[in-house]
Amino acid sequence: MKLTVLALDGCFDTGLSAILDAFTTANELADLQHPGDGPRFDINVIGMRREVRTGLGMRVPVKPLSAMGTPDWLVVPAIATKMPEQLLPALARRDVRDALALLRQSHADGVKIAAACIGTFVLAESGLLDGQEATTSWWLAPLFRQRYPRVRLDSARMMVPSGSFTTAGAAMGHLDLALWLLGQASPALAAVVVRYLLVDARPSQAPYMIPDHLARADPLAERFERWARDRLAEGFSLDAAADALATSTRTLQRRIEAVLGKSPLSYFQDLRVERAVHLLRTSRLNIEAIAAEVGYADGATLRTLLRRRLGRGVRELRVG
Repeated sequence: MKLTVLALDGCFDTGLSAILDAFTTANELADLQHPGDGPRFDINVIGMRREVRTGLGMRVPVKPLSAMGTPDWLVVPAIATKMPEQLLPALARRDVRDALALLRQSHADGVKIAAACIGTFVLAESGLLDGQEATTSWWLAPLFRQRYPRVRLDSARMMVPSGSFTTAGAAMGHLDLALWLLGQASPALAAVVVRYLLVDARPSQAPYMIPDHLARADPLAERFERWARDRLAEGFSLDAAADALATSTRTLQRRIEAVLGKSPLSYFQDLRVERAVHLLRTSRLNIEAIAAEVGYADGATLRTLLRRRLGRGVRELRVG
């Protein structure tokens, strides 16, 4: 497999390193297992500028675009701009605009493209993700939906392959992306790399999301979030929520779906899950008492919801 990693100026140090370390480790382990005969990964790092520095100011030795050729995959790590007020100006930079042209040309040449974390904004900015499924940094999902309405975003997932593109979630999603790419060439080698790097499976970003952070992206969503938190022990009513917020059920439904990518009821359940996990970790209440605190009739229902939403059971959540 031939890979080209596009290091944009101000790239996220950990993200870039995680990708390069995973493939370097894979090559070393392949040599140990099958000297001269194991899977090989040809990795080049290119830059849109002659000199590229990471978000922490470290110099990245990059090759010019002319050294790229036609790789199997072009990988876009994140820019180290974690909030909208930093990200939007970064997307307007000259080197980023030039990178968009590179992405479009590479796609036209048959190169598959992968991006992680905020790197998915760069890929989406090119227009190539229109009509595709994708994921991104969970806390920027409202901005992503607003800016790229034609992309089918599923911010709960850690990895989303879609057509010629693959996107990964926030921060350490870079490592998940690298391991996924390794698995496309050699599942057995990818499994060994996982063991050497001590990587746990993270199929979803859902356990890491902070619901009230997402709601702050919109005034009505934020008011709904505050209203909902005061009523977690009660049954959910869209009519009651709309009345309390002085809006129509249709407006509330559409706004929450547009901002958060889910229905008001689903977001209400997110808040219940968040509260339940907090109680599991900070109190000695049993599962039945916690279920009552967050509005469920019995502990079995809550157990099922936690397992479905977070992929972990009560015992795991208590200690983790």
